[in-house]
Amino acid sequence: MIRRAQPWLGTMVEITVADAALAPDDAQQAVTQAFAQVALVHRLMSFHDSASDVARLNLAWASDTLAVHPHTWQVLHLAQQVADQSDGIFNIACAPRLVDWECLPAPQADLPAYRPGVTVLRCEANNMVRKAAPGWVDLGGIAKGYAVDLAIEALCAAGVTSACVNAGGDLRAIGDAPWPVTIRDPRALARAGARITIRNEALATSANYFTARQHAGRTISALVDGRDGMPITDGASVSVRAASCAVADALTKVVLASGDREHPALRAMNATALII
Repeated sequence: MIRRAQPWLGTMVEITVADAALAPDDAQQAVTQAFAQVALVHRLMSFHDSASDVARLNLAWASDTLAVHPHTWQVLHLAQQVADQSDGIFNIACAPRLVDWECLPAPQADLPAYRPGVTVLRCEANNMVRKAAPGWVDLGGIAKGYAVDLAIEALCAAGVTSACVNAGGDLRAIGDAPWPVTIRDPRALARAGARITIRNEALATSANYFTARQHAGRTISALVDGRDGMPITDGASVSVRAASCAVADALTKVVLASGDREHPALRAMNATALII
């Protein structure tokens, strides 16, 4: 077994290869290739990096059309699908709220208003994206899961048949063996709230126990309800199972905001949820 960890996407990404039939050098090379995919997502979708696709889109004028990397286009397209299925609960255009609460740095001095229901970006053909309205986007609620998916794809392409990629609680496993997962109890973080196993699937967990804090006399968090731009301050923890970690990652926010572990978006995207 080979286990390696690197800091990416604001968290620690751990890749474990448990393929007994794979030579150690081949396993190490596969892990290196998987981390390269995670690093690519970090560079493309970082809110902080002025050279990222996200930064370029945020600085663009309304009506501008920009070419983005195919991975960025795919994530933006999936984000819109989840937004549609959740009736706007999931909304990547909540970034102005996070900047206002000092959870994110301002891309520029003029803070655009957050307007629920207004589509800021539209995906067009050939990896083009049109800035449909003034605003800023943040892919922090979905990019980590997408990076996990790409890492798994890289491992599979390298011949790995048993592995797990874990990016700060967003994970996906391949192979016949079950992978045990412990989910924290949000009311007592040193205690397990649930112990489950996953096999050939993804599991993502979201909670605000690390990001909730006081700001200007109110409780805020890095999780936002796209319907009204209000912080999600419920003390629950939500875990979502799905085939794709990007889908699971995004849907955790939908369930956390709605409190509905049977939200229609889950069924539409072949996912299930656990609330602790």
